[in-house]
This record gives sequence, structure tokens and C-alpha cells, in this order.
Amino acid sequence: MARMKRERALEELERRIGVPIRDRDRFERALTHSSLTGEGATRSYERLEFLGDRVLGLVIAERLFAQFPEADEGELSLRLNALVSAEACAEIADAIGLFDYVRQGGDLKKLKGERTKNIRADLVESLIAAIYLGEGLETARDFVTRHWGERLDADVVARRDAKTALQEWAHQRGPSLPRYETTDRSGPDHEPVFTIRVLIEGVESAEGQGRSKRIAEQEAAAAVLRREGVWKDAD
Repeated sequence: MARMKRERALEELERRIGVPIRDRDRFERALTHSSLTGEGATRSYERLEFLGDRVLGLVIAERLFAQFPEADEGELSLRLNALVSAEACAEIADAIGLFDYVRQGGDLKKLKGERTKNIRADLVESLIAAIYLGEGLETARDFVTRHWGERLDADVVARRDAKTALQEWAHQRGPSLPRYETTDRSGPDHEPVFTIRVLIEGVESAEGQGRSKRIAEQEAAAAVLRREGVWKDAD
């Protein structure tokens, strides 16, 4: 019965990702966390994650190199780091619904939201490796391009860290530094949305939203930087 359930799950995942799953065992391994009883590192996604991280980096680097011919190494690195970050990969995992398929054990099943971010990110990378090994680089490249498409075109990823930039700007104005407070949390446990307000003495507050508190804080900081003219939309 359990095997039939896993088969149905893989068939559903196949439809979601738009890639044929020919090697069932490899894809099951790509979805297996090492916490599952009796599963060591060689039977979990850890080795696949290692490979998938490199495949993802190559595909993103290729795309950025071609898309931004005038960008120097520093800008390309900023863009790459943002696009392959745990936050970005976890968001892709959420869009696909990958955490629904993870095989895990023990206390890990009790973790929710932000505490599963690294697991969700790892799942995307291990999935990319499974696709790469089964279908080749072109199919893996197509998968990454489809799921990272809008992010690849976003200028915001080349900017500096918003919270750091806002702290430096606030420090230049006076002694009051930014404070962040959570004003709302909505959505299901596996896909929460946080609303964060940033407060600086003498400056109008601003809010940001994201699937983690860190992302929402960055969005709130960026909102102040744009409103105060520190960041221009065309930057």
C-alpha cells in the first residue's frame, strides 16, 4: 500500500515539474531526508543536493553571463548569489509544492515554515540533480529557466542587502536605527506569509511581506529606501 502511495505521489510530481520520472529510485532518494529511520546519507538527498547545487549555479551563471553583457564580475556575483540563495530555492520549492513529497522522520515532521527553509531549498537542488542525471543538462536547464524565469530578469537582485543599506542610511541621519516588528502572519503552516513593519524615529514606517520574516524585513527596508529616494526604480 505504501509503495502504491509513493508511486501515485511520483506520478503527481511528474505532472507538476513537467519532466518524465524514469528512474523512480533516484527521484525517491531526491525526496528523502536523512532523518528517515534507516536511511543514511547515501540513501538521502544529500549527495544529489551537492550535485544539483552545482548544476543550478552553472545554469544561472550561463544565463546571467549572456543576459547582462555589460555587467562586471561583482554585479554578476551579486545576482548569482541572490538567485541560488536558500530563500530563492525555498520559494521555488513552495511554488512546486515539493515539501508535500519529502520523506522524513522523527522530530523533523514537526517543523514548520521558516524552520524548514533549508530543507525546501535542498529539495529543489536534489530534484535538479535527479533531472540532470536522468534527462541531461538541456532538460535541467529548461527546468531552471522555467522556474527561475522572472527572477532572472529582476534588477532588484543586483542591489545591496536592503537591511544593511537602510541601517547605514539611518545611521547617517542620527542615532536611531531601524527596528522590525511582525504585524501579521497569514497562510497555512507550510506556506506562511509574514508582514513586517520597519520603524525609524523621525521616518514614516513601511511594511513588507514575504514567506519568511527575513524576506519580509528586506522588503520593508527596500520600501523605505525607495520612498526616501535612496534607491531609484531604475537603479
